[in-house]
Amino acid sequence: MARLVVKAMTTKLNWANRITIFRILLIVPFVSFMLKTNDAALSQTAQHMMRHISMALFLLMAVSDGLDGYLARTKNQITKLGAFLDPIADKLLITSACLLLASQAGHVGQFLLPPTVVVFIVGKDLFLLIGFVIVYLITSKIHIAPVFVGKLATTLQLLMVAGILIAPEASGLLPGWIWFLRALWWSAAGTALLATLIYIRDGSRYIEAYEQGLANKRENGMVGNRDYNRRREVG
Repeated sequence: MARLVVKAMTTKLNWANRITIFRILLIVPFVSFMLKTNDAALSQTAQHMMRHISMALFLLMAVSDGLDGYLARTKNQITKLGAFLDPIADKLLITSACLLLASQAGHVGQFLLPPTVVVFIVGKDLFLLIGFVIVYLITSKIHIAPVFVGKLATTLQLLMVAGILIAPEASGLLPGWIWFLRALWWSAAGTALLATLIYIRDGSRYIEAYEQGLANKRENGMVGNRDYNRRREVG
């Protein structure tokens, strides 16, 4: 029995899932280095180095996000585990990055992320988590149905974080970089809000369809019982 369980776990843990798990593990050093970017105990050179290491880790996680999806699609490695872990990895990364970039400990120079943007982005993930739990409690099923706006919101959020991390260098080359960032982070916040509304609508429809299906089954069962009783009475 133990061998069967181990074998099943090994079968599910394909390369796409391994890369996703690796991406989740990288969040820990990313947060650790980000917290040192404004550490007064470090020299300015060391602080810049902490931010550059954070940039490298974030880039690695962003590339791995595309890589695990590519492997899952092209190598037929799509699993329920991967479908669950991949969005979790994105949400953990985006949430931690947003909270850091809006804090005094992890912000990047003058490019402080507005708290309102953080509320929209993190609030979306909290609503999705609550909705996921509600759907599971009602239907006893894991329902994950990504939508285009949700994927667009995640892409904009990743670009926003990357844009803020490279802002000190980019603003030196492009004086209007701060305005680009502002347009980017408000676009990310807007799409996050829109995605939240769409997910709420889709989740409500899924629950309604599930309850309607149960009602139809009960009704068909009652009709079947009545027909059976009538045949017995006639007999």
